[in-house]
Amino acid sequence: MNLFTEMRGRVIAALDAMVQAGDLPQGLDFAAVTVEPPRDPAHGDMATNAAMVLAKPAGKKPRDIADALAARLTGGPITAAEVAGPGFLNLRLDPSVWRDVTRAALMQGADYGRSDLGAGQKVNVEFVSANPTGPMHVGHVRGAVFGDALAALLDFAGYNVTREYYINDGGAQVDVLARSAYERYREAHGLEPQIVEGLYPGDYLIPVGQALKDKYGDSLLDKPESDWLTLVRDFATEAMMQMIREDLELLNVRMDVYSSERALYGSGRIEAAIARLEAAGLIYRGVLEPPKGKLPEDWEAREQLLFRATAHGDDVDRPIQKSDGSWTYFAPDIAYHWDKIGRGFDQLIDVFGADHGGYVKRMNAAVKALSNGRVPLDIKLIQLVKLFKNGEPFKMSKRAGTFVTLRDVVDEAGADVTRFIMLTRKNDAALDFDFAKVLEQSKDNPVWYVQYASARTHSVLRRAADMGVDTSDSALAGADLSRLTHPAEIDLMRKLAEWPRLVEHAARAHEPHRVAFFLYDLASDLHSLWNRGNDEIALRFVQDGDKDTTASKIALARAVGVVISCGLAILGVAPAKEMR
Repeated sequence: MNLFTEMRGRVIAALDAMVQAGDLPQGLDFAAVTVEPPRDPAHGDMATNAAMVLAKPAGKKPRDIADALAARLTGGPITAAEVAGPGFLNLRLDPSVWRDVTRAALMQGADYGRSDLGAGQKVNVEFVSANPTGPMHVGHVRGAVFGDALAALLDFAGYNVTREYYINDGGAQVDVLARSAYERYREAHGLEPQIVEGLYPGDYLIPVGQALKDKYGDSLLDKPESDWLTLVRDFATEAMMQMIREDLELLNVRMDVYSSERALYGSGRIEAAIARLEAAGLIYRGVLEPPKGKLPEDWEAREQLLFRATAHGDDVDRPIQKSDGSWTYFAPDIAYHWDKIGRGFDQLIDVFGADHGGYVKRMNAAVKALSNGRVPLDIKLIQLVKLFKNGEPFKMSKRAGTFVTLRDVVDEAGADVTRFIMLTRKNDAALDFDFAKVLEQSKDNPVWYVQYASARTHSVLRRAADMGVDTSDSALAGADLSRLTHPAEIDLMRKLAEWPRLVEHAARAHEPHRVAFFLYDLASDLHSLWNRGNDEIALRFVQDGDKDTTASKIALARAVGVVISCGLAILGVAPAKEMR
């Protein structure tokens, strides 16, 4: 039940009637007409911009349209329609509307706020995609949580979502991994490992070296690199991917698809993607302009195979083949996205670290060219996370060698806390994560504040049940909600009505952090009502000796709990039933 969509429907119907009556001209486009919460709640329950956006195409004054529209809207659930300013129209609704919303939340339960916005469109969300060279670090944590929550949000909004991990196993870094693992293999045989500069020093490769020894004995010792590199590379890469899968499982992140970059080589798919671009006249041989600023010492003007990325919005054309005939890193990425387009996705979303900012325009250009502009690509950049403990920088992981791992974070804070806190900032804003603060019990800790609200809704349900009130959702939906008359109770029900709208707006914007913000605001409203009950007995959720009034108030508390559970499910967090 999206009350804002319903009210917009009433506004559109009234506008259609005005067109039929000759009050508005034929052929007006109502797409820009919105119904939203007013900036100042004192102005009303909802506001529409209809008169403002239609004035110019209709050739009329905004207030004239607003006055006529107000007359047609007033009645039924709309008790008043008031023109404000140059032509905004503020709507006031009968309190029964908010009570109906509360019933809808109880009756629909986990589906309250679920939308058909996506209409089953297929969306691919590619996220994490960390190099398979070691354990995941804290930067991957934020990307993993964001991508998983975004996928859950889109699913809730009616999209058909695939979570995908692109294994970057085609570059030089996996050869470095192989050489590093080989030194640990030598170590397993009692030899001194030669962890020279450029190799991966973390202790996490020690068990990989032991596993190589267990499988191959000493057969790889004293052999030239050409004999063991491919074998050890494949073995170590698979071991790292198993570690990454286990790391993701700690965060309750589960991928639907794992795609390998290396699998693209020799498959003909890179050549097919380039041929697609060539057929569109977007591949040519040329010499790039020198980079701006100080030239790198190894830069030289040379003819290369180039993708005409500037034809689709990029700043410069991009090389796709090196002078030795091998592909640049961009070529398999083009092929990978061509593969996703070929799998029939209607939208593509890539979640990258902030260091990939220069990659956005070129990849967007490639996808536009490959799909003839049919398939949109949205690249979401994830900013850095700074870790602290009691205000001091959190030390790096000995196991990883150079960074704090995902396991370090989850071990310290827990998966639920980690996930929620990672979504308390927009993805492209830096985030400070202090282990002491995220575990403290205060209003300043958003995850505790929301979970405390969840626990409070469960506590009053238990108390009501003890006094003989039927606390099943079906029974509470049938309670006499007309007993809920206090402005604080109405405000809380009004907040529940915003949830379906929030879901759609967050899904359209690809911004799951909006869910976390909404939950904090909803929790704040519940706590405010709860605290007022300490002074005003009539506002307490449990009314001793009055089962009927208790049932109506418990229905409101339970409806809040339903929405908190829905929101936390999108964030991948389990709602608390009690606080320890």
